[in-house]
Amino acid sequence: MTLEVALAMAEREGRWLLQLRDDIEGIVHPGTWGLFGGHLDPGETPELALLRELREEINWEAQAVIFWFAHRNPQRVAHFFRTTLSVPLEALELREGQDMVLASLAELRSGSIWSPRRREKRPLAPSLQRAVEVLLQEGSPP
Repeated sequence: MTLEVALAMAEREGRWLLQLRDDIEGIVHPGTWGLFGGHLDPGETPELALLRELREEINWEAQAVIFWFAHRNPQRVAHFFRTTLSVPLEALELREGQDMVLASLAELRSGSIWSPRRREKRPLAPSLQRAVEVLLQEGSPP
């Protein structure tokens, strides 16, 4: 059975919302920067799963998420969505992960992002690298 996840590429004023994943052995890509989102529950659509995950992980009610692209490999299908972060970063409540930031496209292209809480740079998770590649192929973000 293929695992399915839904991920949010949320933009605010030309910067992208990222989650620093926990340093927990056994989770996918621990200690790297990724996107907020998560697994689909049985019978859940990718869009509903993403809206639920955003509520659970950062206590944010996204107004609209727009399907962007899907990336498949033998282990999983990742459904990527674009959205606009309608509130300042400070209004979010980090409930999962060890940090969150708004990163510029230049920072994303560098392959590592500074974590204010950890006080160190951390690399991008493969799913975030894929989203950055698609973003760059499309040209500058809207």
